[in-house]
Amino acid sequence: MRVKICGITNWIDARRAIESGADFLGFNFYAGSPRYVTPAKARAIVKRLPKGIAAVGVFVNEPEEKILEVARMVGLDYLQLHGDETPETVAHLQRELPVIKAVRVKRPFRAAEVSRYRRASALLLDGFDRKLRGGTGKTFDWKMARRAKPYGKIFVAGGLAPENVGDAIRAAEPYAVDVSSGVEAKPGKKDAARLKAFARAVKEAQRIRT
Repeated sequence: MRVKICGITNWIDARRAIESGADFLGFNFYAGSPRYVTPAKARAIVKRLPKGIAAVGVFVNEPEEKILEVARMVGLDYLQLHGDETPETVAHLQRELPVIKAVRVKRPFRAAEVSRYRRASALLLDGFDRKLRGGTGKTFDWKMARRAKPYGKIFVAGGLAPENVGDAIRAAEPYAVDVSSGVEAKPGKKDAARLKAFARAVKEAQRIRT
């Protein structure tokens, strides 16, 4: 089970996330987010990451040229597209870097809808909000994520926290879980105790599964 900690804005939080067992760190380059980080600041953090920790850049409806420019500057390992990007855009960017395509889940939802993004390296299913693009704190029916597994590696996001991540893992059996607001003291600032609690809950869910 992989773990992605999203909304990293500073080195202290990055280090704590790594110490808690994170495999992916997410950096939000969407200016409308309270977790926005400048490319320059993200680059300074990414340069300090140990080998094996993947840096993920989160973008919302940005031009492909801008996405790749930021990716090269920061040294990203993955691109996460959290807007209304087309399957063609996903395919183009996938030629440069692995793409995680985010899909906001709302009812009615058919798992086959995500098949449009088969060329992505992974699919991230997130809670739906009419205004926000991620970091909503809203969950969805995790069984929907299990039904989407035939179409790619599944990240489950949206409202995850130490208190419910075990239930999400058991229901969805995903490739990875993604958390942001659920381990924060405030937007853009992680809570060390909740990071550790989240990691413990993931490990316990894995132990039960095996």
